[in-house]
Amino acid sequence: MSNQRGYITLLSTLFLVAIAGVVAGSLILLGLGFSKTSFSLDQSNQAKALANACAEEALEKIQESTPFSGSATLNLGNGSCSYTVTKLSGQNRTIVSSGTVSTIIRKISISIDKITPNINITSWQEVADF
Repeated sequence: MSNQRGYITLLSTLFLVAIAGVVAGSLILLGLGFSKTSFSLDQSNQAKALANACAEEALEKIQESTPFSGSATLNLGNGSCSYTVTKLSGQNRTIVSSGTVSTIIRKISISIDKITPNINITSWQEVADF
């Protein structure tokens, strides 16, 4: 009878250790997944900030020179951004801007219907593609 109690205690202890190992492993894997997601989210936010920075740069170029149209690329921080200003009819302009950090790209499209005396933005939105 004493041997049976020892085996039951041993098996119970092994079973509890196995469960604890599975729980600990799951928590570690969840933590790693959360870290990867958090890192990607940070890169995505940086890419959006870069796209906005290039859009602001394009608006400054338009304000400095009303007939401005063209493209440029800027390297800022951990990534880069680019913009293109397209002149439409009259004072209408379209600005497309994208920010890139690592493999993450965020894009913005801006519509302008008036430049003088002040720039009037009719639309500023994030887009999936141009």
